[in-house]
This record gives sequence, structure tokens and C-alpha cells, in this order.
Amino acid sequence: MSNEQNKPALVIMAAGMGSRYGGIKQIDPVGNYGEVILHYSVYDAVKAGFGKIVFVIRPDIEKDFVEAVMNKIPSNIDTSYVFQTLESELPHPVETKRTKPWGTAHATLCSSSVVDTPFAVINADDYYGVEVFSDVIPFLNKMSNDSTAFAMAGYTLSKTLSDNGYVSRGLCKTDAHNLLTSIVEWERIERVNGKIEVRHKEDDDPLFVKDDELTSMNFFCLNPMFFEKVRAAFREFLKDPYNLGKNEIYLPILLGELIDKGEATVEVIPTNSNWFGMTYIEDRPKVKRAFKKLIDEGIYPSPLWKMD
Repeated sequence: MSNEQNKPALVIMAAGMGSRYGGIKQIDPVGNYGEVILHYSVYDAVKAGFGKIVFVIRPDIEKDFVEAVMNKIPSNIDTSYVFQTLESELPHPVETKRTKPWGTAHATLCSSSVVDTPFAVINADDYYGVEVFSDVIPFLNKMSNDSTAFAMAGYTLSKTLSDNGYVSRGLCKTDAHNLLTSIVEWERIERVNGKIEVRHKEDDDPLFVKDDELTSMNFFCLNPMFFEKVRAAFREFLKDPYNLGKNEIYLPILLGELIDKGEATVEVIPTNSNWFGMTYIEDRPKVKRAFKKLIDEGIYPSPLWKMD
């Protein structure tokens, strides 16, 4: 294998439906030259020492994705894409009327045919900040393909909220060795009257949490061994007919279950990176202003890449 092939990969999940956003937010431009959020993640990752970049997308956005994303990345960066469909990686045929994908753990599994090194997995519509990719690369560089010692980037909750509505986040607890002991996925987190409220469902009574709660932003450091863990969980998931409706397999929940069963550890790598993202269409102006500021400060060139 060449040195490039031995480098950690980056898997970018870009197959989400964007129901709260109201469109295909993965390819909504935010930069001066049509750059989308994930372009900045690719730029930061390659600069930090990542090799292959793999996008997980839906077949129905392929043409637009290639035009808006793939064609604007230099050819010397190793990029490819795979599809996440309801049929992808199914252990057996199932009958379901659902149209929504099976979730983030399943999206990760869809990259298994092209990823054969340790890798990080992130969301397409989140800007994770410059530093985080450098923060995690030492862990990935020393990680073996058959290890069950995984990692995640840990963010501060107050820095990950939207001004325009609720977000979904995994709230985390760690032990004295900075290993994850629990991760609870909350479907609805928002700041109301100065306090952060969390709910599992809209009509639940709110619980209140502190601004500095440790938070997962779906930035995990994994390896090919993890694919086997997802396959096993997916087989069990599909045995329950109730799950064939709208239920999903979330990465944070699966990792939490593996920790509970003693089948894996997850080291939390704290980061001071600044996060922002586009959960809602109303978030877009703020995101565009944030990137303009980063460009003005010289953090990013504009255009991001000079194409041949």
C-alpha cells in the first residue's frame, strides 16, 4: 500500500432527507464560489492528514451532488461516493412502506465496500471547525483495523445550538480516563428563555441541562471492525417489525450499547473547534456570514481550491 492509501479516511454522511431544512442542504452553497459546508470539511481533513474522502448520498441527488460537490474538488484528492438506500447492506429482504433511510449507523455501513482503513465519520451539513481534524488524527494514525477502542470528538453543548429551532444531540458522560460511559440521544434540544431544554418528543415535559454539557456531534473515529458491529445490530434491528416504520439506528446509540455490553470503548477527544450548521433554512444567512468572516481572517482561501 502507498502512504496515501494508509492514511485515515473521512466518511461524510450526505444522505439525510433535510426535512426540517426544506431542501437538499448538503449542496446548498455558502461560500463565495459555490462552496458548500462539506467542502470546508474536506479541505480541513486533507490539510490535517486524511487520505480518501467518501461521501454517502442518495441516488436521487447523484446528478446534483456530482455537479455541486464532486466537480469542485481537485482531482488530486481521492474522492468517491456510495449510495444509501433502503436496500443497501440489508441482511435479508424486508417489506416496508418507509422512504426514510435507516439512520446514521446504516449510512456508515454503506461505506464499507470502499473503506479499509481507520476513518472518521461526520455529517455533511455541520461545520466542525479547523482544529478538530488535527485533534483526532493522532488517534486514527495509531488505530488498528481490528481494534474496538474507538473515539469521538467532544463539543460543548452551548456551542452547538441553532437560533431557529430545536436540534438533535447526544449528551455524554465520561469517566476519570476520558472514556465515554454513557451517551443519550435527545431528539429536541433548544434554548428557551435563556435555559437549555431537552426532550425526547415534542409533548414531553422538558428537562434542563447546563451549557457546558459534553456533546456528540456525530464526529466519530472508527475502523473496519466497526462495520461488523453495525451488521450485527442491523440484523437485530430488523427482527422487530416496529422498527420497519420510522425508527433508525443512530451511531451514538449503537456506540452506547456497545459500551454497556463491554464490547467497545470510546475515548472522548475534547476540541475547542467552533461548530455551526444548517438545520433550518433560516440558519443559512448566519452560516454564510460565518464563512465570510473565516475567509476575511485568512483561515480559508477564496476560492477554496484553484481548479485546473
